Amino acid sequence: MIDKYPSLSANWNYPTKVRFGPGRIKELADACRAAGISRPLLVTDPGLKPMHMILDAIGSLEQNGLPSALFADVHPNPIGADVEAGLKVFRNGKHDGVIVFGGGSAMDAGKAIAFMSGQTRPMWDYEDREDWWTRADAKGIAPIVAVPTTAGTGSEVGRAAVITDERDHTKKIIFHPKMQPVEVIADPELTVGLPAHITAATGMDALSHNLEAYCSPFWHPMAQGIALEGMRLVKDWLPTAVKQGSNIEARSYMLAASSMGATAFQKGLGAMHSMSHPCSSLRGTHHGLTNAVVMPYVLVHNKSAIEEKLAAAARYMGLKDQSFNGYVDWVLAIREEIGIPHTLKEIGVDLDAIPEAAPMALEDPSTGGNPLPMTVGDYEKLYRNAIEGRLV
Repeated sequence: MIDKYPSLSANWNYPTKVRFGPGRIKELADACRAAGISRPLLVTDPGLKPMHMILDAIGSLEQNGLPSALFADVHPNPIGADVEAGLKVFRNGKHDGVIVFGGGSAMDAGKAIAFMSGQTRPMWDYEDREDWWTRADAKGIAPIVAVPTTAGTGSEVGRAAVITDERDHTKKIIFHPKMQPVEVIADPELTVGLPAHITAATGMDALSHNLEAYCSPFWHPMAQGIALEGMRLVKDWLPTAVKQGSNIEARSYMLAASSMGATAFQKGLGAMHSMSHPCSSLRGTHHGLTNAVVMPYVLVHNKSAIEEKLAAAARYMGLKDQSFNGYVDWVLAIREEIGIPHTLKEIGVDLDAIPEAAPMALEDPSTGGNPLPMTVGDYEKLYRNAIEGRLV
């Protein structure tokens, strides 16, 4: 299959080594060996566990002399207990590396398992605050090979894992530079079976990563350029990927846009993610879908700081109305086209959530990258607008 799409096949280093292209899942054993893994633990989610792509991967590893084990007890929003359970399997099986195979939940859980495999302190001691990552023993981090099956989170090129702390129901970012996978196999054929509504939600997650990185006030010109092109790819290819799920070209470009978003957001995220994280931990909403719902409300709130940036983005993306309003109108239009709800109420977040969610959003690390300073009152208003559907 790889020869059928030669223009969509390449090897990248940015800085993660990425084997990109249709059919490249066949190189999984080679990628493990390149990463120094001889006895991998494959971490996925319960939905993927019985699928042929997982069974085929395990069989291929076995045939290539790489005995593996499977761990799939991962929540849609991974919790600390998932990581502890996976660690037990990793250590009992004497594994020396992790294959993270799936969407954002499997990626986050698997990366955290690999990170914690050689640590002695509790996982929460390595939260992405100040220089807490320096507490970790870098030599105790097992190598990771990442295989994304959704085009949204881009976690395959990231240096962190988002895990929910059951003690206070908050999502926490566990960070270390060496948590970044050593090798990535980005095979768009693995995303072909993704349902349309998941394709839409994860695709909008990729947009939110590129968009918030682009709007972040911090200076990182390389990330800025990547984010801009990532947004254009979403504009050009997400509707096709949703409507024509077997279109390999669309799937390929969306998989690229996903990785680009995660590469770009080292420049920063913002209030979309700060609002989304409490919704996921308190109400169990899908992360990408929540980002998609709150997106226009956050853009309007930040207008005074991002108006010129979004006008420039609209020009680059070739929008009909090349202004701030034109960009917001495009966001509203693509959401409607691919079936994204307009309000948080439609996905299970009501006004009763605001008193708890607003302070959590303010404390979320993503708030630091928002174009405008935020207060609890700002988040209360944003949540209310997003729940009631008021773009003001």
